[in-house]
Amino acid sequence: MNKLKLTQNAVKRFGSALKKCVICPRKCGVDRSGGKKGYCRAALDPVVYSYIQHHGEEPALSGSNGSGTIFFAYCNMKCAYCQNYQFSQLDTGEKVSIERLASIMLDLQRSGCHNINLVSPTHYVPQILTALETAIKEGLNIPIVYNTSGYDSVETIKMLDGIIDIYLPDMRYSDNGMALRYSDAPDYMECNRSAIEEMYRQVGDLVLDNGAIAKKGLIIRLLVLPNRVSGTTQSLKFIRDRISKNAYLSIMSQYYPTFKAHNFKEISRRVERSEYNNVVDEVFSLGLNNGWVQEYEEKPDENFLGTNIEQKKDI
Repeated sequence: MNKLKLTQNAVKRFGSALKKCVICPRKCGVDRSGGKKGYCRAALDPVVYSYIQHHGEEPALSGSNGSGTIFFAYCNMKCAYCQNYQFSQLDTGEKVSIERLASIMLDLQRSGCHNINLVSPTHYVPQILTALETAIKEGLNIPIVYNTSGYDSVETIKMLDGIIDIYLPDMRYSDNGMALRYSDAPDYMECNRSAIEEMYRQVGDLVLDNGAIAKKGLIIRLLVLPNRVSGTTQSLKFIRDRISKNAYLSIMSQYYPTFKAHNFKEISRRVERSEYNNVVDEVFSLGLNNGWVQEYEEKPDENFLGTNIEQKKDI
């Protein structure tokens, strides 16, 4: 079945999902179609902070022409250290129609982008699918990237089978206590791992074209946090044992204390070089050899927009 038909079917299946919203693990049950707001604070119309031809993603996504990145406002998590807090937590952005969202996707394709990169899409899945239906009819044919914090409902991810080409989830925590303390997501670990297993079932290991550009598959991002808060080693073992030894990983060192991080002593500093290098050593020791690690920077840019891996080298 082609992507247009799958998208049309998904739009129908979601139907009136926003009348009693359960599209993320929060399952707030509010009537977003009537303008009510649940935990994520998003109502009916999608809100976009910005869209850009982004050259700072992983090499397989950015390539030479950039990733067509759409940053959605609001979030279903409340990370104390969120580096995108201006639009994820402070609700900055512009309300757009479904037609305008489809037009943005087509504009990014016309600019030469390798893909459409949906950043924090979880709370707007029904609206995104409706926009995709329009855009595909009008000629959208580049890969679709689902770029998520990883706090997703398996039921929702299953509805995206055959529509999303590249899944780009975070594995933020391997301990629910940490997830609750720093992101108010008490069941993050189970939701995250189940969602990633389903993502992998759908798209498998990353497939690259002859130009090393991603066409389909899974890339898992692991942001190393200070004092082992992220439990990255446990996440790596899960990936090896339950996902794939061939999984593509992006091991990120860019954490710095921003937003409300200074309220927590244990995350009120940068990740130390030794902490990051220990994780990289663990990656190799577990036989996970695909993906990217960062060059550790003593003073990372605190003004970048979104996850921006400026300096990378292959694992």
